Amino acid sequence: MRAARTATLLLALMPALSWAQQTAPAPADTSGQAASNEEAVTSKVPLEDIRRFVAVYNAVRAAYVDPVDDNKLMQSAVRGLLLDLDPHSTYFNKEDAEAFDEQATGAYEGIGVELQQQPDNASMKVIAPIDDTPAAKAGILAGDLIIAIDGKPISAIDASEPLRGPAGSKVVLTIVRDGKPKPFDVSLTRQTIRVTSVKSRMLEPGYGYIRLSTFQADTGSDFQKQVQQLQKQAGGQLKGLVLDLRSNPGGLLTAAVQVADDLLDKGNIVSTRGRIRISDARFDATPGDLLKGAPVVVLADAGSASASEVLAGALRDNNRARVVGSRTFGKGSVQTVLPLDNGDSVKLTTARYYTPSGKSIQATGIVPDVELKPAPTPEEDALPASLTDYSEATLPGHLRGDDEGTEGYRAGAVLPGDVPINDALAELKNPGSVAARLKAEAAKAEAAKPAPKPEAKAEPKAESKPVAKPAETPAKP
Repeated sequence: MRAARTATLLLALMPALSWAQQTAPAPADTSGQAASNEEAVTSKVPLEDIRRFVAVYNAVRAAYVDPVDDNKLMQSAVRGLLLDLDPHSTYFNKEDAEAFDEQATGAYEGIGVELQQQPDNASMKVIAPIDDTPAAKAGILAGDLIIAIDGKPISAIDASEPLRGPAGSKVVLTIVRDGKPKPFDVSLTRQTIRVTSVKSRMLEPGYGYIRLSTFQADTGSDFQKQVQQLQKQAGGQLKGLVLDLRSNPGGLLTAAVQVADDLLDKGNIVSTRGRIRISDARFDATPGDLLKGAPVVVLADAGSASASEVLAGALRDNNRARVVGSRTFGKGSVQTVLPLDNGDSVKLTTARYYTPSGKSIQATGIVPDVELKPAPTPEEDALPASLTDYSEATLPGHLRGDDEGTEGYRAGAVLPGDVPINDALAELKNPGSVAARLKAEAAKAEAAKPAPKPEAKAEPKAESKPVAKPAETPAKP
């Protein structure tokens, strides 16, 4: 399904790509109304803008203080074309494109972390470390800022995948975690990352737990296998399932759709809408629920993005699951990788996601039915607002969401550890119990606060009687 849709989308965008790789635009088709609006958009480029670009290009080649390689200059120009669109559209050279494709298969050499290049080009923000990888084992956290690699500033590194490298090689990251007094170094050893995107275990007799760390090519089939194993351990039928999507940065949309389909008998899963008609798609569930109606609780947090939000939204909007945790990241856009004839690629944002209720995830995310708070941390380890306000809405240049800016918006929190799992299990066994407990705890904490001391009222000052002044005696001459 994914391959067919991607191929169709590539065909739809081919007029723009083929035009871009020619030295001159093809003659305009004036044969009538046969051309679509999309084709008309791609065939009209202002000649003045082309002349301006060529003039700047030639000025750099001729007058820059050092000679600049033509290929490098053109690649920089193409990257600049995408730079101000949104944080997720980018240009890949051949090596970076191959590395990006490897992530979808779940095998590559690196440290195992999802990164977001910052607009200042001086740092990279960690979206999420991947489970059981060098990054996760070294304590890298979602929201951390990487400012240098092997002592070299990020701004001086010319690669979109700078943390890739041969398995066994070492790399030192300089991390900014503002709760710390200064940047600190973390040393890691690269390894072949074979991401196991699906893990499971029994929480209690009859109650299962599945952790989805990312969505890759085999996630759907692995999810089915894990559900079957849990059903067998439960004696044939689970009483309920906790589905953990915390710090899952997303991945392949079709993998998330397949997992949703396995838990739904009917209903819409997700729809996408873009500028061109081929970007509009709708994915619906087919009959068959692997859990046979057993209740589901989805555990999500601020690190749950993109395909994770699609899955959470599909299950919640179809009344198949309750969402427990914190507001999700809010990445509600679709990226399509468009290959170029030289082996490079363009990753371009082509559409927005919409949940079955018709709401856009973009820059607002999924608001949980039961909101959990992160465990208290010592004051010296507390993150500042710049890192705790961790969401798509805080990324410079992000696409504006339909409901962005509404009153009461507050970014979610990252929720590590087992405590949220225990809360999700409690909510699964007794819906509403966690919310009631949290409400009671909040009321108890409020009542325990010392009453404010009454302000001391100042005593009115006694009015002083005016003192009669002696009459002035006129000076004698």
